Parts: sequence; structure tokens; C-alpha cells
Amino acid sequence: MTTITVVRKSNEIAIAADTLTKWGSGKESAKYVVNSGKILNFADNYLAVTGNATFKLILRDYFSGEGQNATLSSSEEIFKTWNKLHHKLKESYFLMPEEDKDDSLESSRMDVLIANRHGIFGVSGHRTVQEFSRFYAYGSGSDYALGSMYANYDLLDITAEQIAKKAIEAAAEFDDGTSTPIDSYSITL
Repeated sequence: MTTITVVRKSNEIAIAADTLTKWGSGKESAKYVVNSGKILNFADNYLAVTGNATFKLILRDYFSGEGQNATLSSSEEIFKTWNKLHHKLKESYFLMPEEDKDDSLESSRMDVLIANRHGIFGVSGHRTVQEFSRFYAYGSGSDYALGSMYANYDLLDITAEQIAKKAIEAAAEFDDGTSTPIDSYSITL
């Protein structure tokens, strides 16, 4: 359970995430967990991850090792990278892709938002890659976050990072799988 957001506005790109980890009805807040962050920095990229808490460790390990030369500059390059990552998830990290009989593809079982100087992107569990023009959110509080970003985006005196953080705040207010504090990063283009 989590909420992650990404925003592109004017000459700024921002990414934000809550810091709550949930296991069933139990919750582990940043007050108790030192490594509660869900945003990873890889080269000139920020990646925010949803799904099992182990995924952030897996992504950190992958991008510091075999995937260290990966390019995340376009939808096509991200797709190629994620296909290689998916293979490694199964081979080295013991991914159990529980399949729904209606699914055509195995799931990587995580959704990831990417922010870099090339744009803002999302990778869904089935490795669909989308480039977003304004903003997007993934996670259990994404409906609240998207509504917040829609309501705030066109305001003149608000930055991309403020929009991303306000969206996480809205999700934390209404979604029991999202909580503060918020981690965020911005890139000036």
C-alpha cells in the first residue's frame, strides 16, 4: 500500500511518495523504519515504486549491478530495460508472478513512476510504459492524488513539487494505505 506521484510543470519535474509500509492490518511508519523511502536515485533518474516493500531493494540492487548501464530516456528504452529486469526478477530475485487466467502477460507485480530530464514516465506491472505530459499517480491512494493534482495543476503560484506533495497529502488524508511524512525530489529543466 502506497501512493506515488510525478508532475511536469513549466521547467520543473517532481516526484513524491509517502513513507508508510503496511503488512495486512499492521503499519510501519517512517517513525520506526529508517529505510522507509520509496524513491530511488539511479544515475539521473528518480524511480518511485509501489508493491511489496522488497521491490525497492531489488531495484536498488539491479540498477547498481547488472542494470547500471540501463537507459531510461524514452518509453522504448524503459520498455527494453523492464523486459530485462523482469527476466532477472524471475531468475535472481525469485518473483512469483501469480497469474490471472485472463492475463496475456506475466506481471512484474509493481508499478513504478520515473522522473528524469527526459520527462515523466510510468511502468505498470505488465510492463506497459507511458510517458505523461502533466502528472500521474500509482498506488492505493492514486484516485485521491490524481484529483488533487487535477485541482491544483493550473494554479499559477504552485510548483511541480508542491503539486506532487499536495497529492500525497490528499491521499494520506483519505487512504488508509498512505501516510506522511512525504519524500520528494525535483529536477529543473
